[in-house]
Amino acid sequence: MTPRLQLRIGVLPGDGIGPEIVPAAEIIIDAALAARSDVEITWQRLSIGHDAISKYGTPIPSATLEVLDELDAWILGPHDSASYPDPWRTQLTPGGTIRKRFGLFANIRPARALPGTTPVSPKMDLVVVRENTEGFYADRNMHAGSGEFMPTPDVAMAVGVVTRQACERIAHEAFRLARTRRRRVTIAHKANVLPMTMGLFLDTCLEVAEQYPDVTVDHQHIDALAALLVRHGDAFDVIVTENMFGDILSDLTGELAGSIGNAPSLNTSETKAMAQAAHGAAPDIAGLGIANPTAVILSSAMLLRCLGARHDHAVLSHTANKIETAVETVMGQGICTADLGGTASTARFVDAVVESVTCSSDRVQS
Repeated sequence: MTPRLQLRIGVLPGDGIGPEIVPAAEIIIDAALAARSDVEITWQRLSIGHDAISKYGTPIPSATLEVLDELDAWILGPHDSASYPDPWRTQLTPGGTIRKRFGLFANIRPARALPGTTPVSPKMDLVVVRENTEGFYADRNMHAGSGEFMPTPDVAMAVGVVTRQACERIAHEAFRLARTRRRRVTIAHKANVLPMTMGLFLDTCLEVAEQYPDVTVDHQHIDALAALLVRHGDAFDVIVTENMFGDILSDLTGELAGSIGNAPSLNTSETKAMAQAAHGAAPDIAGLGIANPTAVILSSAMLLRCLGARHDHAVLSHTANKIETAVETVMGQGICTADLGGTASTARFVDAVVESVTCSSDRVQS
C-alpha cells in the first residue's frame, strides 16, 4: 500500500495577473487529487509584491521568508517590481531574494509545442537547464554587494562569476534529466570569446559528461545555437547553459514552441523547489479575467513531479501527467485565452481543465 503523504505547499500570488492565475494551479491540483486518500496537500497562502508592501511595508517580508523556510515547495506568481515605489523598485526582486536565500541553482524550462497553438517550431520538445546563481546577473553573483558598479559616472562595469562547483551541479542536473528523455545534451557557451569564464563552464560540463556515457553530448556557441533553434528547433533535447544565456534561450524557445505565455519553469535546489511561470506580471490585463494560466499550471505539474521523485511517491508524478494531459486536451479542443487567439476567459479555461482532469483515469501506472 502506498504510504499517505502530507505536504504543505506555499502559494505566493504576486502582482498583476498573479492573483488570477496562481489560484488556478491550486484549484486544478486539488481537483486532480480529489479522489486520492494517499496524498493530502495543505496550501499556505503568503504575501509578496504590492500586497506585501501595503501590509508589511516591503515586497518580500521576513514573515513570508520564515514560512518558506518550513516548506518543501511553493508556487510563485509574477512580480511587477518596475512599479514598486522607491526604494524597492531598484532593489533585489522578490523572486531574486527567494532564489538567493534558498540556493535555487537549477532553473528547468521546457519548451514543447501544445495542441491548438501556432508554433514556429511545431515539433519542438526540449528543455533548457539554466544555471541560476552566477553569471553576469548582479542580483545573483555576489554574496554581498552588487555585481554592477560605476567607477565614474560615465563608466559602468559588471562582474561575471563562474565557479567549477556551480558548473558541475548544473551539468549533473542536465545529464540526469537527459536520461529520462532522449539522452542528448547540448552545452551552450561562448568560450571562443570568453575563454576563462565560458571555457570553465564548457570544460566542466564536458568532464561531467564522461560520467554519463549513455548520453550523447555536443556543444554550440550561443549565437549559432540561437540560429539553429529557429531553423531546427526539433533537433534538440536538453540544453545546459549559464544564467543569462539560459534566460534568453528559454524565452526564445518558449516563443518558438507557441508562446511564452505557455512556458513553464521550475527553480530547484537539492531540498527546495519553486514553480514559477516564465512570463511576467502583465499588469495591463490584470483584473480583466482574460489572463492565460497555462504556464503556471504546467509549472505546478513540474513541481508535483519533482516532489514525487523526492518523496518516492508515484501518485504525484501520475497527477502531474494527468494535469499536463488535461491542458493539452482542452487546448486541442480550441479552448484558450485571447493571447492564443481564443475567446475563453481565465475561469472558463480553468473550469475546462478541471473537468478534463476529473474525468481522466486515476489509476497509477506501475
